[in-house]
Amino acid sequence: MTHNNNQLHFIAIGGSLMHNLAMALAENGYTITGSDDEIYEPSRSKLQGAGLLPEAEGWFPEKVHEGLSAVILGMHARSDNPELKRAQELNIPVYSFPEFIYEQSKNKQRIVITGSHGKSTITSMIMHILAFHNRSFDYAVGAEVPGFPTTVRLSNAPIIVIEGDEYLSSAIDREPKFLKYQHHITLISGISWDHINVFPTEAEYINQFEKLADLTPKAGSLAYCEEDPVAKKIGEVDRDDVTRLPYGTPSYEVKDGKTILIHPGGRVELRIFGKHNLQNLMGAKEVLSRVGISEEMFYEAIGSFEGASRRLEMLAENGNSIIFRDYAHAPSKVRATINAVKEQYPGRKIRACLELHTFSSLTSSFLPHYKGTMDGADEAMVYFNPKTLEHKRLPVLEPSAITKSFDTEGLRVFTDQTELLDALDNGTSDQIILLMSSGTFDNMDMHSVANLIS
Repeated sequence: MTHNNNQLHFIAIGGSLMHNLAMALAENGYTITGSDDEIYEPSRSKLQGAGLLPEAEGWFPEKVHEGLSAVILGMHARSDNPELKRAQELNIPVYSFPEFIYEQSKNKQRIVITGSHGKSTITSMIMHILAFHNRSFDYAVGAEVPGFPTTVRLSNAPIIVIEGDEYLSSAIDREPKFLKYQHHITLISGISWDHINVFPTEAEYINQFEKLADLTPKAGSLAYCEEDPVAKKIGEVDRDDVTRLPYGTPSYEVKDGKTILIHPGGRVELRIFGKHNLQNLMGAKEVLSRVGISEEMFYEAIGSFEGASRRLEMLAENGNSIIFRDYAHAPSKVRATINAVKEQYPGRKIRACLELHTFSSLTSSFLPHYKGTMDGADEAMVYFNPKTLEHKRLPVLEPSAITKSFDTEGLRVFTDQTELLDALDNGTSDQIILLMSSGTFDNMDMHSVANLIS
């Protein structure tokens, strides 16, 4: 896939998927330029290592010229972006990330993994199993996966596995990303209202997944978690010549801090745990059954799957104390993650801390959806940075409103990172510290966190 004459420009190249796509295309022979007004780690170091880091942060319309084959527009670039305006003036094709991925995979079998939670984990599982059995495939996933140097790969492989996000494609295209890929096989892991700034009602949010399911072509396949009532309702609709693949929680047991998967052919000790992850595993198995991976092949490989980054990722362990970091931020995922840790480590004190970081979680009208979600923890903490509210142009949020909405006895609310670290440091020798966020706790030094149990 060498395209020496193709020049592409990335607007908002620092995005988590955008910078990985840029690096993948540069590897394939494209000439890549890019701009961004903010580039954080690890994007900055990766772009620098690939020779793609912009010389200066900001927007530079002169980078957009008639010699470009196309412009790829990142999600956080606004509709009035000066580089976008310049591309439109010059009639240069402008693609969103999902549109470009589709253009690059038109001749592939496209597998799209969706849902309000579990997308990265299921996509990662599928990638792991395919790689284990030396299958050729491309991918686009929203998390770093052990054994894969980037989160995007484009080649001549016959299959592509895509994590399908329901958020908007770009500032000038308000259709969800997952509708752009024109899947052959898709999976809906579960549906729980989110992104209220884009989908102001739960019905509008659910409707996006209905559209996705209805796009499944004849001879296509739709996998769905039948233990999620909304996904089940969508999945059970009769669609002409579409194979339905319902899945649920398999048989398993937890023994001595290990989860054992029980299947007709035997038992497999897993490196992952939690009911949701067991459901994710079965969803991955159903999808893989459609591309030639037998049950025997699946169970042979799944025991070595370590999980995706920030998905119940162990940061530190010392004696009977462990620190986990998880991407949980939506109410249903917060509850499920706490319960998973509690089941895996019975008898240990669970100290759970959730960062409110997304637009939905910082909106007072949405906060009551968190009621009772942290009740499974022995100690519950919530953190948010008031500056995040300013950045998202949201009203001031009082800690008392959070306490009332969560309605969890003893819950403490923090707005200062140092005070939070001090509170986390005041623990016992037999504890699980669980940090949950789609953000970074304001770039909290995870080495300092790990040292809390050293």
